[in-house]
Amino acid sequence: MKEIHESKPASTDSVPPDQMLSLLKSIRRIVRANDLSSRALQKSSGLTAPQLAVLAAVAGSGEISTSRIAAEVDLSAATVVTILDNLERRELVSRYRSTEDRRIVFTRLTQSGSVVLGRAQASFNETLSKELLKLPASRVRLMIENLAALADLLNAHDDEVSDDDQPLTRP
Repeated sequence: MKEIHESKPASTDSVPPDQMLSLLKSIRRIVRANDLSSRALQKSSGLTAPQLAVLAAVAGSGEISTSRIAAEVDLSAATVVTILDNLERRELVSRYRSTEDRRIVFTRLTQSGSVVLGRAQASFNETLSKELLKLPASRVRLMIENLAALADLLNAHDDEVSDDDQPLTRP
């Protein structure tokens, strides 16, 4: 993977069609690999990838507000609430209102949640971690930077329209 330094943005005229097709194919391969590993996670632990991300955010903070979870896992607050409802029903998390501000709801991991999280994280991260360890650290950093930039490009309009705010319309 080469590091590219350019000062001007690429226009659609300057990106050769074969490179654009290659990029789109790579994105589809990443999405498919994510879908397959998410299915394997669901089968092995009973958790979806977003549920695992929420549990990990809760575990990392001890106690955390719903809005902070949403920011950490890059999901809407409404989606996080739905996930927390499911996790609470399964007794993997517990929620309670702040004594200082009743509008704020905090979430904690239960002992069962900690056990499930430990098992799920181990299996979910194992394959990717093994492969990344084979690469030089500089290449891993470059991949992280490039994937973050690509994610930003793909999500450029998230601030303008959220899937929770607007109905999906088809032409």
